[in-house]
Amino acid sequence: MALAPDVSSSTDTAPMTDDTPPVDAPGLQYFVFALFFIFGGITSLNDVIIPKLKELFTLNYTQAMLVQFCFFTAYLVIGIPGAKLVKKLGYMRGAVAGLVLMMVGCLLFIPASQNAVYGLFLFALFVLASGVVIIQVVANPLISMLGKPSTAHSRLTFAQAFNSFGTYIFPLVGAGLILGKLADVSADELEGAALAAYRSAESAMIANTYIGLAVAIGIVALAVWMFRNKLKGENHEDTSIAEGLSLLKRPRFGYGALCIFLYVGAEVSIGSVIINYLMLEDVLGQPENVIGWMISLYWGGAMIGRFIGSLVLRFVSPGLVLAFNTCAAIALIAISTNTTGVVSAYSLLAIGLMNSIMFPTIFSLACEKLGPRAADGSGIINVAIFGGAVVPLATGALADLSGSLGFALILPAICYAIIAGFGIFARKPAVS
Repeated sequence: MALAPDVSSSTDTAPMTDDTPPVDAPGLQYFVFALFFIFGGITSLNDVIIPKLKELFTLNYTQAMLVQFCFFTAYLVIGIPGAKLVKKLGYMRGAVAGLVLMMVGCLLFIPASQNAVYGLFLFALFVLASGVVIIQVVANPLISMLGKPSTAHSRLTFAQAFNSFGTYIFPLVGAGLILGKLADVSADELEGAALAAYRSAESAMIANTYIGLAVAIGIVALAVWMFRNKLKGENHEDTSIAEGLSLLKRPRFGYGALCIFLYVGAEVSIGSVIINYLMLEDVLGQPENVIGWMISLYWGGAMIGRFIGSLVLRFVSPGLVLAFNTCAAIALIAISTNTTGVVSAYSLLAIGLMNSIMFPTIFSLACEKLGPRAADGSGIINVAIFGGAVVPLATGALADLSGSLGFALILPAICYAIIAGFGIFARKPAVS
């Protein structure tokens, strides 16, 4: 087996080599793990909200996917400004700013629930996602600072495992709180005052979940603020937006940014349709309040895979591991869409395991040798996460046009195929 490449500052804030000591910030890594846990969990709750809002407002797949479109559009709008903010405030204060914005987004679910208007839910999700973007600009490069550059791939994958732990726990709890109390009636059976009352009562379940999250986020924000001066050795290069975007001229970074767009789009598309897919008569044929918890198996697979991947990536070329996992994901989509019952269900859920190492590996491969321009690179990568808005919406539209949710999964499969090419392309270490 080939050894993992020697990474020289894949996402650090200053040029580093294996002889350069990591940033001195004892215990800070635990706060970073908490940030990964929070933003991962909140993002995955969309997979629970989508079937709920789809039923509540009698939406088609395209309309339901506006949840992901509004959430991930925040990455396009906030990605680069968020990187600017983080460079101005510093990582720790930037993290607090992101957490406070997330808390505001959660609290906006209160008026959305009281008015039972779909558009207000979408706005609340956009504000919440804006805070998530800032947190992600902070977390990805920061975890790379807290150790040797040569183990950046492994360390970032290990940190992403905590992200996956959040994506496993939040939908499991959220399904019970949001889907578990579905009324015996459906919105499409009601009209007038009865429909308005039903929507208001059911919307309150969503709001209560996010109010609890707002309280938890507020506590974390206070804890991070108390440690705002712990990080030593920050060094950010002051660049214009145009200079930051010039990174896209680097073939390795530009291709990697495209793959982040495609990967997030594929991952979110599959996660968004899983509950509705499992509800199909030729798959499991069970209602959402019965099988809603199973979305956690998808995200749980990613969590397990990241713990395993953090070890594998120390010994095997990250590019080759990426290529293998993407090909396996394509195979699982083919199996799921050409079978029925439990085989169809669990082969689709197993894609979560294949997804596990993709984001951190693409990120670290794309950002190798960026040195003090790491914050710019992280901001652009966060803009690329906008793929989570575009690909799911396109997948929903294809499902509506074709009348087949299974057929629509061809879009995520195409995304994985392009990413496999990047794995081969970036299998060797970057050149400064």
